[in-house]
Amino acid sequence: MVFQERKQQLSVILKIDEKRHEVSDIEKQMSRPDFWQNREETTTVTQKLSELTGTIKMFDSAQTEEELIELEKLSRFNGEYDASNAVLSIHAGAGGTEAQDWAQMLMRMYTRYCEKRSWKVDVLSISYGEEAGIKSVTLEITGNNAFGYLKNEAGVHRLVRISPFDADKARHTSFTLVELVPELDKVGDIEIPEKELRIDVFRASGHGGQSVNTTDSAVRITHIPTNIVVSVQNERSQLQNKAKAMKILLSKLHQINQEQKKKTESQLRGEHLSMSWGNQIRNYVLQPYQQVKDLRTGVMSSNPTDVLDGNIDVFMNS
Repeated sequence: MVFQERKQQLSVILKIDEKRHEVSDIEKQMSRPDFWQNREETTTVTQKLSELTGTIKMFDSAQTEEELIELEKLSRFNGEYDASNAVLSIHAGAGGTEAQDWAQMLMRMYTRYCEKRSWKVDVLSISYGEEAGIKSVTLEITGNNAFGYLKNEAGVHRLVRISPFDADKARHTSFTLVELVPELDKVGDIEIPEKELRIDVFRASGHGGQSVNTTDSAVRITHIPTNIVVSVQNERSQLQNKAKAMKILLSKLHQINQEQKKKTESQLRGEHLSMSWGNQIRNYVLQPYQQVKDLRTGVMSSNPTDVLDGNIDVFMNS
């Protein structure tokens, strides 16, 4: 198929004309005198406008085969939540400092990947290891099709290396779990009875014990029936942290409700997967040889340093 025919086909698939009309409607909405009074609405609408204009700009400027291929990749994001922002959580497996250091390496990998795409990354909550690394972290990733790109990163990631924390220089294997859910603005008719929630307020602590908040403003919400725990500590007030935590909890519960016909709850959340042999989606080997291999597609890279620096598009594409 010739270039212009493929581009015209993509115009239909990506609904470019509909997006142009939507941009026009949003611009009229933004011209209203009262539009800027509602901060939450303003943020949502301006983000939507940025996503729409970004796609239109990509389409209008596509003049080369490489640019058309990027558009074709974009056309694959037709899942219900692919266009949503993403909430990415990383949990260190058993193994103490070694596993916690691996969790922090993955946090850096995903942060670098997002930076390369000019996506915004906010640390909603983080729990540091006693000696090094992190026990867990939750990141809010804001960007066009963020969930669509990242959703298949969910699963167990396995690292093999000579441990920098082992005086005997022994080879160690570490496991870390990555969870992904879309961040949803509307979650249908889900209502959570108050008796099903346990809400704890605490003072967030940084690495080494320094206080991140001057007051006990960090919030942890536990949904008792499913044991889903959401913590948020980066907002300025306790009310803001609670609102953000509830939004993420509702997003997780909504995803469970949507997927429960196909999967069990534990498979969806990933938290009950055994962080061990047989459950990993990708292996990262630093010693005795250098290789990263995705176990679902067979795609490999012989440059783990590059992969851990955020260059994971080869795995995304596959």
